[in-house]
Order: sequence, then C-alpha cells, then structure tokens
Amino acid sequence: MNETKLWTKDFIITSTINFLLTSVFYLLVVIVAVYAKTEFHATTSQAGLATGIFIIATLIGRLFIGRGINSIGYKRTLLIGTCLFALSSFLYFIQLNIWFFLVVRFLHGLTLGIAGTATGTIVAQVIPNSRKGEGIGYYSMSSTLATAIGPFIGLLLSQHVSFLIVFGLCTLLGIIAFITSFFIQVTEPEEVKKAEKDVKGFKLSNFIEPKAIPISFIMIIAALCYSGVLSFMNFYAQEIGLVEASSFFFFVYSIAILCSRPFSGRLLDVKGPNYVMYPAFILFSIGLIVLSAAHNSFVLLFSGVLIGLGYGNMQSCIQAVAVKVTTIHRMGLATSTFFIFLDAGLGFGPYLLGFIEPYTTYSQLYFSLSFVVLATVILYFFLHGRKVKNFQ
Repeated sequence: MNETKLWTKDFIITSTINFLLTSVFYLLVVIVAVYAKTEFHATTSQAGLATGIFIIATLIGRLFIGRGINSIGYKRTLLIGTCLFALSSFLYFIQLNIWFFLVVRFLHGLTLGIAGTATGTIVAQVIPNSRKGEGIGYYSMSSTLATAIGPFIGLLLSQHVSFLIVFGLCTLLGIIAFITSFFIQVTEPEEVKKAEKDVKGFKLSNFIEPKAIPISFIMIIAALCYSGVLSFMNFYAQEIGLVEASSFFFFVYSIAILCSRPFSGRLLDVKGPNYVMYPAFILFSIGLIVLSAAHNSFVLLFSGVLIGLGYGNMQSCIQAVAVKVTTIHRMGLATSTFFIFLDAGLGFGPYLLGFIEPYTTYSQLYFSLSFVVLATVILYFFLHGRKVKNFQ
C-alpha cells in the first residue's frame, strides 16, 4: 500500500518548497521593471532585461545542474540551491546601479534553476510509478498557485510599502525554503548512484536527455504561444478597455487548472497522454480565439478558463511524459530538459513575438497563435502521439 501512496511527507514538503520559490519569481517579475526605472532611471530595454535575464539565468542553471545532480545528490543539490537562492536575495538590498542590479537578477535566476531542478527531480522520485501523471499534476499545482498569488502580493505590496520591504519578504521566503529542505528524506536509486561515470566529459547527452527532447519540443512551442498571453495581457486589456477585468484573468486561469488537475492527472495514468494532450490542444486554441474576440469581462475571463484547461494541463502532462520516457538514473536530466525548453519558450517568446506585434493588433496576434497551437497537434502526433501504447 505504501508503494502507491501519493501524499507523503516528502511529496508535500517538496511541493511547498517549489511553491515558495516560484512565488518569489512571480512576485518579483511584476515589479522589477518598475523598480529598475524608479530606482536606477533605467531605459525601457534595460528594465525589460531585468525581467528576462532572470529567466535566461534559470535556464542556464537547469542546463548545468541537470548534468551534476546525480553526482551531487538530490537533497544536497536542493540544499545548495535554496541556500544560494536565499543568499542572493540579500543582494537586492545593495542599491548600486542598474548593471549591478542585472547581475543580482542573473545570480538569483541561476539559483532558482538549481533549486527548481532539484525539487522537480525529487518529486518525480518520490511519486509512485503507477501514479506519476496524477502526482506530477498535483505537484505542478504548487506552481499554478504561485502564478496567481505571487503577482497579486507583488502588486499589492508595491502600492503600499517600499521595494525594500518586498525584497525582505522574498528573502524570508527563501530562508523558509532552505530550512524546510532539511526535512526531506529521499532515497536515491542504486542506478542513480552508479551513474556518475556516465556523465563525464562535455557531450550534449550529459546536459540534456535526448529521449525527453521530442516531447519537450512541444513544450517550447506551447510556452512560446502562452508567453504572448503572459507578457501582453496588460497592453491588450488597455487596448480593449478591460483593465479591471484583466486583473482576474490569471486568477480564473489558476482556478481552472486547480479544478481539472485531479481528473487530468488520473486520466493520464489510466488512459495515457493522448487522452489529455489532444483535448488540451483544442482547448488552448479555442481559448486564444475567444481571447482575441474578447469584448466584455465575461468573454475575457472565460478565455482564461479555456487556456487554463488547455495549456495548464498540457504543461503537467508533458513533464510527466518527459520523466516516463527516460531511465531512472537520468531522471534529473529529463526534468532539467523539460524545464529548459519551458523556460526558453517563456523567456524568448515575448522577444520573438515582439517582432510581429508592431505589424498587427494584439487581437490578431492571439488569433494567429491559436493556429500555431493547432498546427502543433500534427507535430505532437509524429513526435510522440503515434508511439503511445500505454503509460504504465
């Protein structure tokens, strides 16, 4: 019975740590551009870089720690990552100039990449194999909650307290994550302990798990499409006069994911990824179409529900598949590979879409992205969907 138990102490603690780390990321992402302009009189491009450089650094951190997590150890990697995450948070209190601030943002993102890869690897290890899809779905809900709570707290505090108090809260959350990490007990499989000799040198396979690349490639396209929603929502809301309603968009998006994950995760384990992925593609695409046609608050928020049901469940499903298609001793690399592609889509997506935006409206942009999502269904079929027989 214990072999199939999902809600263990280690699972709950790991999910909590992930929630704390992700909350800090989303809390800061909504205020750093304003802070850079206010405190350092940064240009618009420099302020934007203050946001983007964090994601790029996270990607780099995942890339290199995925190679070394087996030799360092899962728990030790988590302790190192959370410790450095908390320490780098202190650097926000040193207010020198915009260039030092960018260095701080880079270091902070780097440590999140280390700690985040560790939590993803640990949770994949502690979840029973027969409930992998369901378990990763629940674990991903910790990130989903952070996407709603983090920005809300960040915007609320920035209106009532100084930026230094906000940085103090982020430092406190980092310290709590570090202390909580000591309470995790994870037993690494013998295959992992014997794997260190397989990752020597600078081969690409020592940094990225080849078996996880096909399904992760779907993730980078989906994340790129979603980055247009994440980055341009405020501008679009101003364009259509629904600024007040837009503040609830990501809230209903998160609620939709929270309500559907228990069912989609179980469906993934019982029926396989195709039963989740194909409906998710359709819902995500319809959600973007509805968003492009939003003319009142109800339509705007309804699109948030559809995008949450589509993209939100697609993300957890792809993560579960990335872990499932690889061997146990390369689970850390598979987790790292998934997040590298996810971060790349979210990080570089706004930059790439920014080249298109001047030639179209946001409504037209979202409508066009809906067809990109639909086209990705064909790519998914050839890269993974047609190969699926079972998920056990």
